Amino acid sequence: MKSFINVEDLGDLKQALAEAQEIKQDRYKYQHLGKNKTLMMIFFNNSLRTRLSTQKAAMNLGMNVIVLDVNAGAWKLETERGVIMNSDKSEHLLEAIPVMGCYCDIIGVRSFAGLKDREYDYAETVLNQFIKYSGKPVFAMETATVHPLQAFADLITIEEYRPTPVPSQREGGICDAMNHSPLLSGGAGGRLKVVLTWAPHCRALPQAVPNSFAQWMNAADVDFVITHPKGYELDPMFVGNARVEYDQKKAFEGADFIYAKNWSNPGVTSPADYGKITCEDMSWMVDTEHMSWTNNAKFMHCLPVRRNLIVTDDVIESENSIVIPEAANREISCSVVLKRMLEAL
Repeated sequence: MKSFINVEDLGDLKQALAEAQEIKQDRYKYQHLGKNKTLMMIFFNNSLRTRLSTQKAAMNLGMNVIVLDVNAGAWKLETERGVIMNSDKSEHLLEAIPVMGCYCDIIGVRSFAGLKDREYDYAETVLNQFIKYSGKPVFAMETATVHPLQAFADLITIEEYRPTPVPSQREGGICDAMNHSPLLSGGAGGRLKVVLTWAPHCRALPQAVPNSFAQWMNAADVDFVITHPKGYELDPMFVGNARVEYDQKKAFEGADFIYAKNWSNPGVTSPADYGKITCEDMSWMVDTEHMSWTNNAKFMHCLPVRRNLIVTDDVIESENSIVIPEAANREISCSVVLKRMLEAL
C-alpha cells in the first residue's frame, strides 16, 4: 500500500477487520517489519489522539519515529507556487518535502482545511504535494477533507459493540473473520442502523471526520443515515448511498449507533457559505431525550468534544457511550495501515 487516504486504499474490509482483531490480540506480533525503518509524522495542526496513537502504533511495529510540528520549531513553510517569498515564510514546501523524504521510510501528514477556499481544500493541495514529491509512502493523519484513520477505528469499534446478531435472510455485510456475524443486526429491515448527526459548535470545523465516516459506512453496507440542518449537505462523493434526513428525531428512530459531529457549512448548496457557521440551533445537541428515540444506541464521537454543546454530560458519561474504546482503537487502525505499508516497502 503506497498511500492511505480513502477507504478504497485499504481493500477488502473483511480482511482489514481480521487484521485489526489479530493485532489487538498481539500488538507486537509484527515488530520485525519496522526494524531499522523510520516513520516521519508531520503536523501542520494540533493533535492528541492522532499523535499518540500513531506514534504508539509505529513503536509497536518496531519503527523509529520522528515528529515534526511545522508551527513549533521548524521554518515557516510556503505552500503556494508563484509566491514572492518576502514574508515570514523562509522555506517552500517543494524543497522541504523531498528533504523530509531523505530521512524516513514512511510519512504521515496532518493538515486541516483552511475553510476559506473550497476548491483549494478539496483539491488536497498540501497532501498531494507530499505524495508527489516525497518519494515515500504517505498516509493521511487528517487532511482538508478526510480522516481515514479515525473512520477505520470507528468501523472497528462498531464491529466490536454491535448488538447481538439476529437471524436474517440477508447475506453479505462485513465480518471480522473471527466467527462473528455480519454487521446486520438491529435497525431497519434487520440491518445495523448507524446515524451520523450534525451537532452545534462554537467554532467553524472542517468536514474531514464526517466525510470519512460517511465514506466508510457506505462501504460497510449498513443502514446509514445522515441528519443535519438544511444547507449543511456534505459533498455527494462522500454521502454516496446514505439516506439524508433533515428530521433528526426521524433519523434517530431505531438507530443502533449515534455518531455526533459538528461540521461547518460544506458549501455544496451555497458556495459562498463554505466554512461558515450558518446554523446554531441548540436543539440538535444530543441529550437523553434524543437517545431515547433510538434502539438503545451506542454514542460515538471522535473527540475532542465540547460537552453540553455537542452532547450532554449524562449521555457521554452513560454506559452506552463508547468514545473511549473508540479512541483506543485509533492505535489499532493505524497499526493495520502501517503494517501494510511496511510489507510493501
